[in-house]
Amino acid sequence: MCGIWALFGSDECLSVQCMCAMKIAHRGPDAFRFENVNGFTNCCFGFHRLAIVDQLYGMQPLRVKKFPYLWLCYNGEIYNHQALKTKFDFDYQTKVDGEVLLHLYDRFGIQKMASLLDGVFAFILLDTANRKVYLGRDTYGVRPLFKFLADDGFLAVCSEAKGLVEITHSMETAASIVPFLPGYFEVFDLKLNGKVQSVQFEQFHCCTREPAHALYDTVEGLSSDFGEETVKRNIRTLFENAVRKRLMAHRRIGCLLSGGLDSSLVAAMLLKLSKEEKLPYSIQTFSIGAEDSPDVMAAEKVAAHIGSEHHKVEFTAEEGVKAVEDVIFHLETYDITTVRASVGMYLVSKYIREKTDSVVIFSGEGSDELTQGYLYFHKAPSAKAGADDSIRLLKELYLFDVLRADRTTAAHGLELRVPFLDHRFTAYYLSLPEEMRTPKDGVEKHLLRDSFKGLNLIPDEILWRRKEAFSDGMMSEKKSWYNYLQEHLDSVVNDSQMEKAEQTFPHNPPRTKEAYYYRQVFEKFFPGRAQWLSHYWMPCWISATDPSARTLSIYKPDKHQ
Repeated sequence: MCGIWALFGSDECLSVQCMCAMKIAHRGPDAFRFENVNGFTNCCFGFHRLAIVDQLYGMQPLRVKKFPYLWLCYNGEIYNHQALKTKFDFDYQTKVDGEVLLHLYDRFGIQKMASLLDGVFAFILLDTANRKVYLGRDTYGVRPLFKFLADDGFLAVCSEAKGLVEITHSMETAASIVPFLPGYFEVFDLKLNGKVQSVQFEQFHCCTREPAHALYDTVEGLSSDFGEETVKRNIRTLFENAVRKRLMAHRRIGCLLSGGLDSSLVAAMLLKLSKEEKLPYSIQTFSIGAEDSPDVMAAEKVAAHIGSEHHKVEFTAEEGVKAVEDVIFHLETYDITTVRASVGMYLVSKYIREKTDSVVIFSGEGSDELTQGYLYFHKAPSAKAGADDSIRLLKELYLFDVLRADRTTAAHGLELRVPFLDHRFTAYYLSLPEEMRTPKDGVEKHLLRDSFKGLNLIPDEILWRRKEAFSDGMMSEKKSWYNYLQEHLDSVVNDSQMEKAEQTFPHNPPRTKEAYYYRQVFEKFFPGRAQWLSHYWMPCWISATDPSARTLSIYKPDKHQ
């Protein structure tokens, strides 16, 4: 996890522009560097480093003697860099996983390079010999990337939008700042004055397609029949593989543990594999919540079962309310459910940074979207409708849950790993017949749960625990976190402001005082940038005015609570 930043064709003083890059310093607390590109005085790279792999040669922009004309800035982890080195007989000069991008690009070009990367990444690659600039982002946008392109061809790129909002340029029309689309790469011609022109924008991977790098995976070809036992065995094999490959780190690994199905499976598999791999430390797990939170109680049961070193972080509504402004600044969104859920994740990440030495943090994001885990999937009109909405949610993850998970951990210099969004695991799950993936016997994520039945990996009561949204489960069943927020914000936003909400905020107008307050805070930090969020996250197929699962008519408290 790092912060990347670059300018191509700036007409303004670079030393002033570089100050903008300091806005993302939290992403890389270990070191930072600014570097001009030789022969291009108006082009510059900025890099904030969190050292996870190759402590000695990991600074960026990454350059190697074999390719003196290539400059690489990337944020991410490439889990198959060793497998690709062996397969193609690459001669690595460092132990940096990202070096594989340079060799793949040199051998195969940009399209095949991007499609062969098994991992999470956002990259800026400059080829001075061929005068090209390339941008790319992983399939689900687990690693963030924003682009600023002026009419005259001035390009600025950054991990977070806050590193671009104060960039100055000579054009009269304001340059738009947009999130770079996940699963795509873009090619620019680099002109003599450092300005660029976009010449190609292409998708290199879609979540429903088996990734090209599957050919070189450590898991050999899986049985392709859809018999129930075969499918469940394949799910277990691919999930274990997804966790195992993510053990690549020179820093201590920990895991967020909410006590729900997804984080419990990740934590249990992580503990199992850390013993097999003989990691020289115990795995720390972390939960956050109030004293009577159902999540905290469930997490303690799981931690005791799997034998992790468990940390319970106390959460109070007052502390949560105080954190909201900082959370919105880091998130760069005003989406209601994203802000609610981010407060707990932000505070637990703060605790991890201040009180422990865990830096690489595993988490359960992506499972609900992939396995139809939200309660509203019970109301899907057909198996096809459920399957289609699952794909929609996966494609929008970069606006919601993946954005939350990256920004709340990156705010405190932690690196997030999400095994449920492994390319091979997700492609396989989405290839299964639509009927297999629907809720069954009144239980969402039935196939995933059933795949781990009888293994004693996690307690049975957790394996079959009902879906509880993270932001809801932090507080007691009697009173949800969103209730506390709404009560507090009722006095902060007045009725006359609400009456004019549609005029004040015509794009995504807020319907509640809570939403109005989030929007107000967002506009304070990022005025006029509301378009970064295309729409609010809301349940489908059910009459809903609030994104919380606890407000839905189909919500029933879990019997074990």
